[in-house]
Amino acid sequence: MNYKDLADLIFPDVKGVEYYQEKYPKRNLPEGAIVTRIAPSPTGFVHVGSLYQALVARKVATQTNGVFFLRIEDTDQKREIENGTTEIVTSFKEFDIIPDEGMTSETEEVGNYGPYKQSLRKDIYQSFAKYLIEQGKAYPCFCEAEELDEMRQKQEGAKIRPGYYGVWAKCRKLSVEEMVEKIKAGEKYIIRFKSPGREDKKIKHHDVVKGNVDFPENDQDIVIIKADGLPTYHFAHAIDDHLMGTTHVIRGDEWLSSVPLHIQLFTELGFKLPKYVHISPIMKNDDGNKRKLSKRKDPEAAVSYYAEEGIPADAVKEYLLNIANSNFENWRRANPDKDMSEFELQLNKMSVSGALFDMVKLLDVSKIVISKYSAQKVYDMAYEWAKKYDQELVEMLDNKEYALKVLGIERGNAKPRRDIAKWSDVKENIIYLFDKFYENKEEYPLQKIADKEEAKQMITAYSNEFYHVEDDKDTWFNRMKELAEKFGYAKEVKEYKQNPDAYKGHVGDVSTLIRVALTKRTNTPDMYEIMKVLGKEEVIKRLQHAVENI
Repeated sequence: MNYKDLADLIFPDVKGVEYYQEKYPKRNLPEGAIVTRIAPSPTGFVHVGSLYQALVARKVATQTNGVFFLRIEDTDQKREIENGTTEIVTSFKEFDIIPDEGMTSETEEVGNYGPYKQSLRKDIYQSFAKYLIEQGKAYPCFCEAEELDEMRQKQEGAKIRPGYYGVWAKCRKLSVEEMVEKIKAGEKYIIRFKSPGREDKKIKHHDVVKGNVDFPENDQDIVIIKADGLPTYHFAHAIDDHLMGTTHVIRGDEWLSSVPLHIQLFTELGFKLPKYVHISPIMKNDDGNKRKLSKRKDPEAAVSYYAEEGIPADAVKEYLLNIANSNFENWRRANPDKDMSEFELQLNKMSVSGALFDMVKLLDVSKIVISKYSAQKVYDMAYEWAKKYDQELVEMLDNKEYALKVLGIERGNAKPRRDIAKWSDVKENIIYLFDKFYENKEEYPLQKIADKEEAKQMITAYSNEFYHVEDDKDTWFNRMKELAEKFGYAKEVKEYKQNPDAYKGHVGDVSTLIRVALTKRTNTPDMYEIMKVLGKEEVIKRLQHAVENI
């Protein structure tokens, strides 16, 4: 009996590895092209960290005329949720991160290197497991869970490294004949990799992000094929990334410690090693301490959060590029109108330690992104969001012609308004321009001009003498200055500052009073544009209403 006999007994019907090497030939791509993948498990909501990895992977593949594909790692079927793949595909699609190959729905895929779902690649993994057994590099293990628990307890008691290695690798010592006998007797088994490593030896490795790192060699005989015939992550990763032609494995740095094992697997399988790009996790400041963004504690950890809040996908991606490369911010400042796709992401400039996720900064980025949208685009996106989350906003936007005028205020000019960070902000930012909602709020927050009688007199005078609907902006503001002068206020702010005792206040105080009378707010976009949108009839009506109710 030899290892080939053992391999034939365990896997009698699988194809040889040569079949798969021919079926998945080397990709015909230009020199320097990078092939990347995102390989999530369908076990729950998509984490923003996965979105971050996908964005980076998509970007470097596109920059080099390479390939980006989506592989679903569903070998842990106990944890899989219903429609988990659809959730992943939909989440990436919402952020316009579209793979060149891979799963496109729960059951459909595109590309010549599939199946792109690991549970459908069982025969492939078994073929390579058989190959390792034939080489004497893998073996069946018959240890039961109770034995392994007992072994772990002994190791912990003796304060030595836990695991299945060296003298603890009990089944490794069995002869081929003993293994065959146990299999024929019906004993259950899994397949383990026979590690050639020694823990007292070091390996040197260059990670694209982390730089040069040293590790102890792997000496663990890890499980490669489980009792259900499916592979573990480690084994599947090596085979899939080899056959699918992955050049750069971009993943979270929690996998960094697995590099010695993965190097070993690639080497023993005779594969070329890909470059590893271990991305630092997105962190959060928690009372002065940095911690990973948590699924349990942080709503912003789920990519669905951004859709619910109405933060545009463009803004989220723009912010994630800020995190990915520190030079992105300077690039954006120098190229305010360029599409972010024109920025060249450099993997070796990614942060070695985790970047802090700053919601305030994200919302600032989002304000800038939305400020560049046309009124039509703001309308379309806000309306789509409102249909799911805010029926009152739908009611406002249903009057499309008027809503477009409202959303067009201070938009499309050199310094567009930046008061909307997310679609859930829209209602609060425009509600005062809609009669029904304006009238429900009776308070007038008077500022410097707090005397109610004086306020009423000034509003009346403005309505009767100084408001002319046909005025251009300069004439409009000059009339505001004339109103100020009539009531003892400086026509220019600097005049008031030079001689404050000579005036009750300045033109800014007067324009604020008119702003409050028309909007019941102290801070709004450009008043001239607001009055143009409201129209003469509504302006006069609101001014009269203010006189009657202040």
